[in-house]
Amino acid sequence: MKKLLFILMFLLIPTFFVIAAEPFKILLVPGHDNEVWGAQYGNLKEADMNLVLATQIYNILKKDKRFKVWITRDKFVGYTAEFSDYFSLHQIDIKDFKEDAKKEMQDKIINEDFIEKENVPHNTVSEDVSFKLYGINKWANENNIDAIIHIHFNDYPRKTKWIIGKHKGFAIYMPDGQFPNAKESAQLAGNIFMQLSKKYITSTYEKELDGLVSDQKLIALGANGTLDKNIRSVLIEYGYIYRFGNSFMRHKMYKSMADLTAKGIKNCFTSPQPSP
Repeated sequence: MKKLLFILMFLLIPTFFVIAAEPFKILLVPGHDNEVWGAQYGNLKEADMNLVLATQIYNILKKDKRFKVWITRDKFVGYTAEFSDYFSLHQIDIKDFKEDAKKEMQDKIINEDFIEKENVPHNTVSEDVSFKLYGINKWANENNIDAIIHIHFNDYPRKTKWIIGKHKGFAIYMPDGQFPNAKESAQLAGNIFMQLSKKYITSTYEKELDGLVSDQKLIALGANGTLDKNIRSVLIEYGYIYRFGNSFMRHKMYKSMADLTAKGIKNCFTSPQPSP
């Protein structure tokens, strides 16, 4: 039986809920991996931070029977069998999926059915990383996932990995309004934003000042229209990596960020629970 979903009129309009006939399907993607670990501050690697935080969110959500939760990596084997097997067994399908989507988007741009906009600058990803991200999108479509949350920590150009940069604060990226999953993703982003902003400041980087940033180029959000309409997708930059050098404070913030993120996800899909 197809689940019924609530309608959330994003941020300022009251939210209406209905009961789900089956668990909501959530995919957590701790960004990067052991081969391409993203940002680095001293010996602290972003991929490791992403995994710790994503695992804590996973552990919170999996206790709630209203949700069925997947995570793409774990600390023991790297990519879980679900995803390592999928990448291995569907290489041609994933590459075709990627190329077909890119061609279709180019046709839309040429025909002026899609208007390109300036985006926040991002690092160019390798072919392998691109393959995995498109593979995750394809898997999500095939498995009727309700939401994908990509977990990241940010960085800003520095002379060496050992010095602190000038920016701080979090930002949540969501699909540009022209993408089919934009409205639903904005609802999820708004709910998580409202929770994180209770304790953390938004990014001081001029292109992220509002805290909620729409984007056309991030594969994680469904670039080239690669995520179905009903799949909410957000990418959360929880802060700048060089602000997390203190181990004790870092682990306290993991717990706080996980609690707030999980609450935002739950608020997006279910009626808010009474405060304890």
